[in-house]
Amino acid sequence: MVAFTGTAAALHDFGLADRVVGVFGETRRADGKADPAAGDLDIDKVTIVGSAWGEFGIEKYAALRPDLLVTHMYDPDALWYVPDESRDKILALAPGVAVTTARVPLPEPIKRYAALAESLGADLGAKRVTEAKARFEAAAETLRQAAKAAGGLKVMAASGSADLFYVTNPAVSTDLMYFRELGVDFVVPDALDPQGYFESLSWENAGKYRAGLILLDNRSTALQPADLAAKPARSALPAVKAGQVTPWDAVPRFSWLGAAPLLEGLAKAVQGAKKLG
Repeated sequence: MVAFTGTAAALHDFGLADRVVGVFGETRRADGKADPAAGDLDIDKVTIVGSAWGEFGIEKYAALRPDLLVTHMYDPDALWYVPDESRDKILALAPGVAVTTARVPLPEPIKRYAALAESLGADLGAKRVTEAKARFEAAAETLRQAAKAAGGLKVMAASGSADLFYVTNPAVSTDLMYFRELGVDFVVPDALDPQGYFESLSWENAGKYRAGLILLDNRSTALQPADLAAKPARSALPAVKAGQVTPWDAVPRFSWLGAAPLLEGLAKAVQGAKKLG
C-alpha cells in the first residue's frame, strides 16, 4: 500500500506496518525527524512520494508497484493530498480507497479504518489494539467529566497564518464534533468559507470571538503559540495572553492509539484552564 502519511500511521497502529511501502504528505520535518503525523511509523522504511500539498511523484509511486492507495476524504470524491490534475494517472496504477473524515464524529473514521485494516489482514484482537481502544474509551470519559466540571468555559479551535486567523467550525471537523458530543463548549463562527470549514479573520479582527481556551493547529505550516504572542492582536485574544493555548492535531490520526492522546491532552487543558473575563 501507499498512503497519506497520517493514514499510514493509523494502519500501522492497527497492525499493518509491513504493508505500507510508500507515503505522501508531510512526513519528515526540516531537522530530518519524523513529522508528528507519522505517529509510530518508521519513515526510514517507506518511500516518500510527496512531501507537501500538491506534491506527488508519479514515477516514484509507479516504481513501488502498489496494490492499493489509501487516504482521507474530507469532501465528496476528493482524495486528500492526491493532486486533482494527476488523479486519473495515479488511480490508473492502482485502485484507491478513501475514508470519510469530515462531518462525522471521530469514532466513525476510526471504525472505518479499523474495518479496512481487518479486511487487509490485521488482527483487531491483538493486545496493542485492544489496549489502545480501552485507553481511548477511558480518555473520552475523562474529557466528558472535565467538560462538565468546566461549565461555561468557551473553547476555540483555530489556525494561524502570516495574514489570517482561522476559526474552525466544530460542526464539520470530525474530532471537534466528538469533543462537542462529550460536552466541550466550542465557539461557532458565523461567517464560514464556502465549504463550511472555518471563518478567516484578519489579525485586526482576531478578537471577534472570546474564548478561555484555544486549540491551536500544531502543523508545521501553521503559526505556533510564540508566533501568536508576537502578534499585535495578542491583547484581543485573552487565552493567548493567559497562556491558555493547547496544541491541536487538525488532521488527527484515525486510530484508537492515535486519538487517545488527543482526548487526554484536551481533558488536561480543560481541567487546567481558568475562566477569563
